[in-house]
Amino acid sequence: MKKINRSLLVPPGSGVFTVHTASERKEELWQKLYGKSSDIKEQWNKTLDQHDIGKTSVLGICSDTGGGILRGANWGPLFLRLSFLDHVDFPSFFDLGDIKVIPHLLHDKYLNETTIKKCREALYGDEKSELPVSPLSIAYEVAKQFYESFPSSALFSLGGDHSVSYPIVKAYLEDKNKNNIKAAIIHFDAHTDLLDRRLGIDLCFGSWVTHILDDLQDENLVIQLGIRSTGKDRSHWEKAKKVIQYWSDEIKNQKRDVLVNKIVKHLKDKKVQELYISVDIDALDATYAAATGTPETGGLTPDEIINIIAELAQHFPITGGDLVEVAPFTKAYDHINPEPDSTLLSGSLIAKELITQMNKVCLK
Repeated sequence: MKKINRSLLVPPGSGVFTVHTASERKEELWQKLYGKSSDIKEQWNKTLDQHDIGKTSVLGICSDTGGGILRGANWGPLFLRLSFLDHVDFPSFFDLGDIKVIPHLLHDKYLNETTIKKCREALYGDEKSELPVSPLSIAYEVAKQFYESFPSSALFSLGGDHSVSYPIVKAYLEDKNKNNIKAAIIHFDAHTDLLDRRLGIDLCFGSWVTHILDDLQDENLVIQLGIRSTGKDRSHWEKAKKVIQYWSDEIKNQKRDVLVNKIVKHLKDKKVQELYISVDIDALDATYAAATGTPETGGLTPDEIINIIAELAQHFPITGGDLVEVAPFTKAYDHINPEPDSTLLSGSLIAKELITQMNKVCLK
C-alpha cells in the first residue's frame, strides 16, 4: 500500500485519543488481528505492504465532534471491530486502521493558520507539513488516495458520528463521477440529516447529506429509509432537497418486495450503476440499538435493513458503505435492553451483510 500516506493513519483501535485508553480492548483487538498484543505498529505496517484488494477495506474514523446530542461514537470503530471478530462466520476484510484524530477538531476550514501549524506539529512532527489535521479533512484525503490507488476495491468506513460520512461519500462520488459511473446513495436513518447547518456549523451529523447533493450526477439519487424524527414532513424534504424518503411506518406497512421494487425501478429509470449504503444505527428501533447518540423508538429491525440491502444487491453492485453512530458507553434506554451488547450485535449483523456484498465487487 504505497500510495496512501501512512502518516495519516494509526493501527486499528488507536484512533481514539482520550484519557480512558481502553488498553485492554485495544490489546484484545491486536491479538485477534496480528497474533500479538503489543508493539504492533511494525506488524500493522507489514500488513499494509500486502494490501489485499480482493477484500473490502475497513477504515475507522474515531470522531464524534460532529455530533451534538449524546457523545461517545468515537469508540464505535474499536468496539465494532471486536464484535465483528467475535463472529465466526463474519466475512473477511482488510483493516487499514484508523485515521489520526485530534478530538477537538472537525474540519480544517474552521481553523486558523496558527492552529493548523500547531496541530501539524503535534500529528506529524512538522508544522510546515501540508497534510490536513482535522478528522473530516484527513478522512477525505485518505478516501481520495484510496480510490486513486485501488480503483477496483471497496471502502467501508466505521464511525464516529454521522458527519464522518461526508468526506467518505464525497470522495466516493468524485471518483465515480471521474470514471463516468452513476451512483446513488441509500441512507438508513431515523433523521433526515438534511439541515443546511446546525448552530452555524455546516458540516455535522444533521447536515452531511445536504453537502454531498451537488456531487450527485442527477436529482433524486439519495433514498432515505427509516425516517421518523424530523420537524418537517416528507413532502417538504423531497421538494426542498430532491431526495426520496420512505418513513419507518411506511416501510412496515407494505410488503418488502413492493418497497424494493419501487426503489429498484426508480434507480434503473435513472440509469444508476452502483450504490453506496450509509447506515446510521439509529435507523433501528431503540430496542435493538440504544447505545447511540439519539435512540428513537418506532424504528426498523436488523432483519428489515439486512434484507433490503441483500435485495438491492441483486440489482446493483454495492461499492461503498459505512456504519455510524454506535456509541458503546451510552446508557440511554437501559430499561429497554442491556447495552451496548444489543447495539453492537445489531451493527455487526448489518456490517456483515454490507461487507459480504462489497466483497463480491472486490473479487471481480
